[in-house]
Amino acid sequence: MQDETAAHVRDTVDAIYRSDSRRVLATLIRLLGDFDLAEEALHDAFATAVELWTEKGIPVSPRAWLISTGRFKAIDRLRKSARFETADVSALERLEVTETPDLEEDDVEDDRLRLIFTCCHPTLSPDAQIALTLREVCGLTTEEVAHAFLTPPPTLAQRIVRAKSKIRDARIPYEIPSRSDLPARLDSVLHVIYLVFNEGYLASSGASLTRADLSGEAIRLGRLLVELMPEPEAMGLLALMLLHESRRSSRATPAGEMILLEDQDRSQWDRAQIEEGVDLVERALASHRFGPYTLQAAIAAVHAEASNARATDWPQIVGLYDVLLRTDPSPVIELNRAAAIAMRDGPESGLALIDAILVRGDLTDYHLAHAARGDLCRRIGRTVEAIAAYERALELATQEPERRFIGRRLDELRLTSPR
Repeated sequence: MQDETAAHVRDTVDAIYRSDSRRVLATLIRLLGDFDLAEEALHDAFATAVELWTEKGIPVSPRAWLISTGRFKAIDRLRKSARFETADVSALERLEVTETPDLEEDDVEDDRLRLIFTCCHPTLSPDAQIALTLREVCGLTTEEVAHAFLTPPPTLAQRIVRAKSKIRDARIPYEIPSRSDLPARLDSVLHVIYLVFNEGYLASSGASLTRADLSGEAIRLGRLLVELMPEPEAMGLLALMLLHESRRSSRATPAGEMILLEDQDRSQWDRAQIEEGVDLVERALASHRFGPYTLQAAIAAVHAEASNARATDWPQIVGLYDVLLRTDPSPVIELNRAAAIAMRDGPESGLALIDAILVRGDLTDYHLAHAARGDLCRRIGRTVEAIAAYERALELATQEPERRFIGRRLDELRLTSPR
């Protein structure tokens, strides 16, 4: 009987760790004012739970119990080390004069939002923001984050250590920004989530086309942000991620070879994700306070709602790109618009726009610009130019499925090219 009780408690603690450990950590960071001390306290609290809950039973509010126990465990740690470390004496004095807080549910939820904004503070470098968010908010291990971004674990660990030190030394506040500061700060958070998703949706290099773990974490973060702060652009970003993710199963063959959008089996697309994404897009657009993520999601929704490639509403997509280019001008958006115009008006029209981008010197080292040019030249029979463009794209591409796809196109063109 005792063994059954212990096994039940261990299973319960494991389940609470999976569902609530990031919430507990976020609150402990607020209460203790230190990332590392909070992580130690988190693990101490869960270890104590396994022992005490077996003897005394599972408390009515496990999360509040864990937070309170973690706080006391941290104080005990500081008491033991305060004799030797001046900094620990100061931290201990601050904690001992602070009353045990009332742990209201709303405060605990706000703590997760505070943690996101702290990890994505604009004074931290973009790499540090991504690493810290995945480590502290998502709970990925240092090794998992390092693997995701092809960084040696010691380098990634140092990046996280420096970020935590900067937060401490610069006294970066652990808080939700004021209303006046919110738009700029929210942009940083959305950008980090977007970068994480992009790396998962189309890995920047390596043998795999996608990283489902990373795109899944980004969507989880997006859902959390919309839950805690239902701003239009947060909804737009979540919609964008869901609409792209809906196509995951059709984007590559079982052997890992890339399949273009026009050739994908749309019966494999996840209709539930599409419906959720379209609903979020409509809500964001209805607010009239949307921005680039919502516009990109609207473009993805037009693709998702087409029954086949021929049924795609290219005039609507071009119109959305026109608005997006005015809202968030960039050469990459210009390139995507040129590709859409090629589908609406013919390859020559799109090719002229891409050539203008490349002549300006923009996207010279961007492999997709040369791959797009190669495709349009191929479609109008300018084989020699198509080969040159694809060769340049192959030089620049770093992801193996893309390289193989470009290589196959080159082989096909060389077979038909005049000697």
